[in-house]
Amino acid sequence: MAPATSSRHRIAIVAALAVAGAATLAACGSDGSPASMSPQAFAWLHPSSPSRAWRTSQLPGESARLAYPASWHPIKSDPGTVTAAIRGKHGAIQGYLNATPQQGSETLSDWASFRPAHNRDEGDVNVTPIASATNLRFRGAHGSCVVDNYTSSSGHAYREIACIVAGQTATTVVVGAASPARWHQEAPVLERSISTFEI
Repeated sequence: MAPATSSRHRIAIVAALAVAGAATLAACGSDGSPASMSPQAFAWLHPSSPSRAWRTSQLPGESARLAYPASWHPIKSDPGTVTAAIRGKHGAIQGYLNATPQQGSETLSDWASFRPAHNRDEGDVNVTPIASATNLRFRGAHGSCVVDNYTSSSGHAYREIACIVAGQTATTVVVGAASPARWHQEAPVLERSISTFEI
């Protein structure tokens, strides 16, 4: 049996992790700079069909389809978009999924800088890019994704996965987000939904 880790050794490990964590945050650009390219952060992205138990909403006038668990419910959002969410006891949105047609000049190549800037333009604060990647595969499409943290204009904190996905006939943005307290619980759902996104 291997000897127990000494207290001094444990302290050294914790200190090393703290330094690594601080370095990672610095590299991520807590001042709002673009997220570092980190394709490994999207290793969960495997294009696949949604579970038959899930619901699917289609973008009005588009072929894009957003899938989500039956425990999530569609909510009102901007015209031409679809959104599903899960709420807490007091009605606060704890996690949401959204699909929106390309609205402006965003492209797959500039997504890592465009998305955080867009969030700030929408009134979000404390926007902190974490990871980004390009040339990602989706169902019949390819795209770029960003992970970032932000606090909405209503004061609620979220972590989001935001992807711009280009198909043969359209380009769509798909976003999955959850509050920090629910992230570990909801992240598998968000990742699964984004993996099944079809355009």
